Amino acid sequence: MGRLVMKFGGTSVANIDRIRNVARHVKREVDAGHDVAVVVSAMAGKTNELVEWCREASPVHDAREYDAVVASGEQVTAGLLAIALQAIGIQARSWQGWQVPIRTSDAHASARILEIDGTELINRFKDRGEVAVVAGFQGINPQTGRITTLGRGGSDTSAVALAAAIAADRCDIYTDVDGVYTTDPRVVPKARRLDRIAFEEMLELASQGAKVLQVRSVELGMVHNIPVFVRSSFDKPEDIDPHANQPPGTLICSEEEIMESHVVTGIAFSKDEAQISVRQIQDKPGVAASIFGPLAEANINVDMIVQNVSEDGATTDLTFTVPASDHVRARDTITAAKHNIGYIRLDTATDVAKVSVIGSGMRSHAGVAAQAFAALAARNINIRAITTSEIKFSVLIDAAYTELAVRTLHTLYGLDQA
Repeated sequence: MGRLVMKFGGTSVANIDRIRNVARHVKREVDAGHDVAVVVSAMAGKTNELVEWCREASPVHDAREYDAVVASGEQVTAGLLAIALQAIGIQARSWQGWQVPIRTSDAHASARILEIDGTELINRFKDRGEVAVVAGFQGINPQTGRITTLGRGGSDTSAVALAAAIAADRCDIYTDVDGVYTTDPRVVPKARRLDRIAFEEMLELASQGAKVLQVRSVELGMVHNIPVFVRSSFDKPEDIDPHANQPPGTLICSEEEIMESHVVTGIAFSKDEAQISVRQIQDKPGVAASIFGPLAEANINVDMIVQNVSEDGATTDLTFTVPASDHVRARDTITAAKHNIGYIRLDTATDVAKVSVIGSGMRSHAGVAAQAFAALAARNINIRAITTSEIKFSVLIDAAYTELAVRTLHTLYGLDQA
């Protein structure tokens, strides 16, 4: 017997039949003797519909009222799942974020969880054997008493944070894929599902473009050492043995729990990139601050940064990347600060992609990046920029070569092999 948090995404609860299927998954774990809390997303497409209604009502709207509207999607799902569980004999009740309570900051539409009080849920596990069905993606700001939402993918974060709050043994993230793969199977058909992956590796994969989990949820799992299990909600509930050592899926856990560590674990990529080059700026102290200070004030995240070596000691070029969605704002921010920066020319491009190679084995193996550079050169793929960390390196390339680069690197590091 143990305590589980089970999280189900939008495609898993897209209609009443799928909600009934989710109820059978939950019943399987309850029948196995587990205390269960369930975190649910809005039904597929519902959040987009609610967002569009806000925009139709007024293109410029109050973020507090926006949160009040979009949070309703998860509340509907939570209520429906509680009804479906009760219909098959499982004691259950739904909880909105503020009822738990899940306390958050007041940054509406992108709030961060500050604290979750799981006392009442735990008491109901003990006294009633009751399943808690919690609306994901939302909480309450204790100062204002207003509903807040956590941003897209926030239900993953809700689930892992709740698992920490109720001292769960594991957090199961049920989605429309059956685990974490070495890369996107739609790009590389030979991509393999990983049985286990370390928190640090998953954090890099998620932040570099893999869409399986929200980055913040992985961070929380790592901080609180909550194993996170990614699995498919479309596996038949009755075909899964809840007592099995590991059902189909990918376990995200501490590196110490992984017996065999590969040099490279996976390849991630993102086409959501824009490149900005500030040309012929004065090569002197304070210039970088004059560029990145205004971007920080505008809440624009900068990723890859490359500065050319100044030949004459007078001027240099500085290139960096931002999310494609922030391209225009970043360009306008730099243009507005031209007088302080003192550049001659500003070049931008959106036809770029970032490809990242991730693996904890890089710590103890030399030449991993050099192999990639040689392999990409052999394919005539030009590298615009490079960044590295202890267990990852990323290259910026022309977007047209993304799939070729991913397939080349996937084969290079032996990830095609079973």
